[in-house]
Amino acid sequence: MTETVFVVGIDGSDAGERALAFAKERAKAVGNCTLVLCYVIEWSPFSFQTKEENEMRHKRREEEISLAHSRVLDPAVVATADDDVSVIGVVKHGDVAEILDGLAKKHGAAQIFVGRVGIRGLKERVFGGVTGRLVASASVPVTIIP
Repeated sequence: MTETVFVVGIDGSDAGERALAFAKERAKAVGNCTLVLCYVIEWSPFSFQTKEENEMRHKRREEEISLAHSRVLDPAVVATADDDVSVIGVVKHGDVAEILDGLAKKHGAAQIFVGRVGIRGLKERVFGGVTGRLVASASVPVTIIP
């Protein structure tokens, strides 16, 4: 029996927690399944910064990665492993939709799970959200959890 892989976008929001809980249920039902949990720190290479900001960029990036691990990803990985589900944790900088789909391709995932409204709920409602972009461009089915 081959392993099934699911990618789960998490961000510390209630919707992200529900997406993870649903993915865990699916993983247990499928059996021989690995969850790839991913926290994406949105970052654009096209932002304009001062010389001083550029000098601090690497340090700030490392601090963001450390905070993402300690506050969101690591607790989710531990809780998932405690539920007897195989898990991989990833923190990345960039566009959320691109990164989640890229991880799905890299790991040969069967599906991506995300929450409908994440931490940036209002901004997404006004400017268009990650979930819409992900559904429009994903290479595998996407399940959006309310």
